Amino acid sequence: MSNTIEFDYKPALEFVEQREIDRMGELCVNARKELLSREGLGNDFLGWIDLPVDYNKEEFDRIKEAAKQIQKDSEVLIVIGIGGSYLGARAAIEFLTPSFNNQLSKEERNGAPEIYFAGNNISGSYLQDLIKIIGDRDFSVNVISKSGTTTEPAIAFRVFKKMLEEKYGKEGAAKRIYATTDRQKGALKSLADEEKYHTFVIPDDVGGRFTVLTPVGLLPIAAAGCDIDALMKGAQAQREIALNNDFASNPSLQYAALRNLFLRKGKVMEILVDYEPSLHSLAEWWKQLFGESEGKDGRGLFPASYDLSTDLHSLGQFVQDGTRIMFETVLNVVKPPKDITIDKEPVDIDGINYLSGKTFDFVNKNAMKGTRLAHTDGQVPNLLVNIPQQDAFCLGSVFYFFEFAVGVSGYLLGINPFDQPGVEDYKRNMFGLLGKPGYEDLTDDLKARLGE
Repeated sequence: MSNTIEFDYKPALEFVEQREIDRMGELCVNARKELLSREGLGNDFLGWIDLPVDYNKEEFDRIKEAAKQIQKDSEVLIVIGIGGSYLGARAAIEFLTPSFNNQLSKEERNGAPEIYFAGNNISGSYLQDLIKIIGDRDFSVNVISKSGTTTEPAIAFRVFKKMLEEKYGKEGAAKRIYATTDRQKGALKSLADEEKYHTFVIPDDVGGRFTVLTPVGLLPIAAAGCDIDALMKGAQAQREIALNNDFASNPSLQYAALRNLFLRKGKVMEILVDYEPSLHSLAEWWKQLFGESEGKDGRGLFPASYDLSTDLHSLGQFVQDGTRIMFETVLNVVKPPKDITIDKEPVDIDGINYLSGKTFDFVNKNAMKGTRLAHTDGQVPNLLVNIPQQDAFCLGSVFYFFEFAVGVSGYLLGINPFDQPGVEDYKRNMFGLLGKPGYEDLTDDLKARLGE
């Protein structure tokens, strides 16, 4: 196996014929041509395509220097952002660091701070608990917002900015605030310039859910002690495959083809399945990438996820025997970073001695194989994404694999995969109910509909 990811659709061949896949493959190749021509829908937001090879090297070096400074002077880093402004970084950090990383000592984290995420919800309880976690310790903040006015991160930043200024003074606080925002405009950019925060740029031509390989994701990932050079090299390798390989050796095109075939056959939900807890947030990132890209104009697959074998004891019954609306894409880590061998007990009271000498990963892999067969028998097709190991290179490959696939898949659906008009609807209603200036004309009507 190479050190880039592999896509295996053989488990699904009893549900689709090779001729159907080949025909859909031709459509995928055409969609790729449209994507790379930069003339299709959403062509203003295609900067992610060349990002692994065409990024700001000077800024990349500044990211690494900033990460070192955060590690040097902070025991805690608070990353403030919502959606694409935090999901990629969280996915990477959980994928690349130990499961209970924040509970380790700083020395065991090789000097990296504890990293927590805020501004991704509107819970005062959550923020109060996070403030208690920080306590009297030194901390820094990475606030991520293109506009600086998105409600969730904006109100969270107010809280932590005040804490920093009370603890370090205005000038000292400014040295501990890292703003990732627009190059030229917006409330956060203006504040950062005025207060002299460290600033990093969200590229104009890269939409939020595609920003994990920009400073949005790279700064917190680097601060966590992860190898962002290897991350970019993995994305570079997968980009070369996605852009240049024919359909028969192109995982992104194959994945786009199979998922659209299943959609046309009435499977309206895709479940991303992981068998390692450290992949949970990767699935959360994937849900935004595909849900926000494809869910429009009454089209698209509903992206869901679950953690196995955990959720086999809750959702497993439905997947096995419920409404036949889904297929599964399984993330398989071929070689996990750690493992444990099962011992033999003198008295086999739990009946597990037949597994003595076997590893947890051996048991986990066979649970995966058995589940795949059971679900296939239950008319739930399975696709398999093999990730060689949990390192930064492989993760960069995974990120780019999914990003390119969703671009192709969106064009197959005939939609613009790079906008998100529906996201604005809830904001408009929320602003009306909150009495935000400019939205007052909505307030009475919304409250009447709510019976208030």
